[in-house]
Amino acid sequence: MKTLFSVAVGLVLTTAIGARAEDKPPQTTPPQTTTDKITIPTTVVQFTLVKLPAGKITMKDKDGKDKEVEIKPVWIGQTEVTWDEYDIYWQVLDLPDAQRNALKSDKFVIRSRPSAPYNPPDRGWGQHGSPAGSMFCREAKVYCEWLSKKTGHKYRLPTEAEWEYACRAGGPPLKPTKSELKEIAWFADNADDHTHPVAKLKPNAWGLYDTLGNVAEWVTLPDNTEAVAGASYLDEAEDVHSSAREVYSNRKWQKTDPQSPQGRSWFSDGGFVGFRVVRED
Repeated sequence: MKTLFSVAVGLVLTTAIGARAEDKPPQTTPPQTTTDKITIPTTVVQFTLVKLPAGKITMKDKDGKDKEVEIKPVWIGQTEVTWDEYDIYWQVLDLPDAQRNALKSDKFVIRSRPSAPYNPPDRGWGQHGSPAGSMFCREAKVYCEWLSKKTGHKYRLPTEAEWEYACRAGGPPLKPTKSELKEIAWFADNADDHTHPVAKLKPNAWGLYDTLGNVAEWVTLPDNTEAVAGASYLDEAEDVHSSAREVYSNRKWQKTDPQSPQGRSWFSDGGFVGFRVVRED
């Protein structure tokens, strides 16, 4: 009788444990991502792209309602565009010296590249490996057009949905705690009021660096206007998350611009503004 009771209890416990195990959601692993290292033609400068898998993301629309957006597979910069890359564009370093000097007097070339900045655009924070910043969205877009012509592939800014999908690595909205942020993002608590070289903190599950903090990144909104996403080195922890957005502010971003009219290529007070690229094919 005692033996039968023990067996019965054992069966009940085994069944209960099995039921609890079945109640747990199955463990999932992030999809494997593919990378592509690109060398900018006629230079030795390289950058890396990560392929985003197809998927869907639920975001808030302008009215605060949930909206599901389908994401097609695209390639996105593993890091923010660095000065190593952007200098080639704005300083016309992709052309031989003689041709570069001749073209500097060409009005079309002058209009197609950023104007000379009033002050050093890196603000003394460092060039090699650091994120390029202070550029108007127009210049970020023209950079993408220039890179498309140089490489034969179509580059552009990410849409808001693509950027957030990448930032969240396909998961739910991302709002890390202050201690978690210190491992993945440069923000007010650890940045010392300036940008830092890319890829020095932990990447997200898809191998992307600095999607939060460091420089806020230009994205294209659903109505074809622009904003920067992800917050920057200036922001407090509570403001650094995947839904963080900021639109252009003349008073904040060009507060100390001494030019009249004010510049159209560089923000005098927008060192926190940068971008990363998307490639469609």
